[in-house]
Amino acid sequence: MAALEHLEPKSVFYYFEQICSIPHGSGNVRQISNYLADFAKERGLEYYQDQALNIVIIQEASAGYEDEEPIILQGHMDMVAVKKPDCPLDLRTEGLQVRTDGGKVYAEGTSLGGDDGIAVAYALALLDADDLAHPRLEVILTTEEETGMDGALAVDLSMLKGRMMINLDSEEEGIFLTSCAGGATVECTLPAVCVSREGLAFEVGIKGLQGGHSGVEIHKERANSNVLMGRLICRMMGKVPCSIASVSGGMASNAIPRETTALFVTQEASAEAFQAEIKAFERILQKEYAVKDGKIRLDCVQKEKGVYEVLTDETLEKAAAMLYTQPNGVQAMSADIPGLVQTSLNLGILTWEKGMIKAVYALRSSVASECEALAERLMLSCKMTGAEAKVQSAYPAWEYRQDSVLRDRMAGVYRRMYGAEPKIEAIHAGLECGILASKIEDLDCVSIGPDMKDIHTTEETLSVASTRRVWEFLLEVLQTKKEE
Repeated sequence: MAALEHLEPKSVFYYFEQICSIPHGSGNVRQISNYLADFAKERGLEYYQDQALNIVIIQEASAGYEDEEPIILQGHMDMVAVKKPDCPLDLRTEGLQVRTDGGKVYAEGTSLGGDDGIAVAYALALLDADDLAHPRLEVILTTEEETGMDGALAVDLSMLKGRMMINLDSEEEGIFLTSCAGGATVECTLPAVCVSREGLAFEVGIKGLQGGHSGVEIHKERANSNVLMGRLICRMMGKVPCSIASVSGGMASNAIPRETTALFVTQEASAEAFQAEIKAFERILQKEYAVKDGKIRLDCVQKEKGVYEVLTDETLEKAAAMLYTQPNGVQAMSADIPGLVQTSLNLGILTWEKGMIKAVYALRSSVASECEALAERLMLSCKMTGAEAKVQSAYPAWEYRQDSVLRDRMAGVYRRMYGAEPKIEAIHAGLECGILASKIEDLDCVSIGPDMKDIHTTEETLSVASTRRVWEFLLEVLQTKKEE
C-alpha cells in the first residue's frame, strides 16, 4: 500500500510519492526527467526535453478559457539528497522511504525533497486532470537548481506564449514572494601536497549540527561544520604536532553542512594530549553554540598506527587558512527591508580527492555589485594561500515589479478565500525567476508554496493541510478570468 494514498488532495500526493520513488538528487536527474517526458507522451501533450534534461510541457486551455492569457507554472525536479549516517539507502539508485503522521510528510533517514518535488506533483496533478478549468498551461520543470541553476540557465523557452508565471518553489503558505537574491557558486581548490609519515591516526568528526538552507537559515548563525573543521585544524596545529590524511564535509553548496570528518595523524606519545584537546574544543563549541546549535559534538575515534600520506606542514597551514579565515555567513543586511539578509555566503562542500582539497561556496546577494565583490574577495584570499578560485553558475537577482497583474489577481483570490491579505515579501534564497525573466520578455511572476520545515536536511517535513490549501488556491487562481 502506498504510504500517502489516504492524503488529500489524492492526485497531488499520488504524484509526490511517485516522484519520491525515483532517485532525483542534483546531478542524478535523468531518470526523473525521462519519467516526466513519458508522462507527457502518454497523454499526448506537447513537450520538450533538452540536453540539460529540462522538461517543458504544454496543455491547451480548457473549454471557455481559450481567450485567457496562458499561465506558466514553474519548479525544479532536482532535490538536495542527504541522509543520516546510519541510513542504508543509496540515494543515487534508490528512492525515498516517505512516511506521514497525518499532519506532515517526511522521509525516513533522508531529506524529503519537498523542495521542489511538490511543485512537480502540483503540475502533474493539473496536467493529468480532465475536469479542471484553466487557461493554456505551460509547465517548466528545470534541473540542477540546487547546485547553481544550470538547468534554468540552459533552457530554451522560445515556444512559450505566456507572460505570467507562478513559481512553486516557496516554503511558507500565505507569503507571495516577488523578488529574490542573485548569486553564484565559487569553487576554491588547493593542491594537496603530501608526505609519508608514521603515526597514530584519529578520525575526528564534527557532528550533531542543525544545518539548513543557506538562503533561509543563514541569518540564524547556525554552526557550519566545514568552517569549524578549519578552526579545529588551526587550533590543533598550535597545540599538538599533527597533520591530516583526509577531510570531507557537506553535501550541497547551498546547504549549511551538518557534519565534517577529518583523519588526523599524530605521534603515539601525543595521543593523550591530542584527545584532551579535542575534548576541550568540544566544550568550547558547546558553550558557544548552546542556544544556536545545542547538539554539537566532536567524535574522536582512534585508528591504527601506520604510515599515512598526510599534508605537508606548509600545505596544512594553507588548507587551514583557506577554510577558517575566508568569510562565511551573513555579510550584510538590507537597509530597505528590515530583517532581510542582503549578502551572504556558505561553505557548503569540502572534499579531498584527486590531489586537490576543494571548498565550494554558495554566494547570494540582492545587490549584484556586492556579490561580485564577495567573489573577488574569495579569489584574492585563495590566491594568498596558493589556492585557485573559480566563479561558476552566476545567476541574476529577481527584481521587484511595481505593477503586477498576476500579483493583484492572486491577492484578490486570496482575500476572497481567506478574508485576509497575503504577505508580499522578498527572500534571500535564490529562485529561478530572475533567470527566466531574462528569457521571457516582460515576465510577471509570483512565487508561492505550502509550508515546509527544515528543507535540505534529514528533518525536512511537508505540511499536509497546507499542501491541500495551496492546491485549492492554485485552482482558484487558474479558474479566475481576467474580467473577474
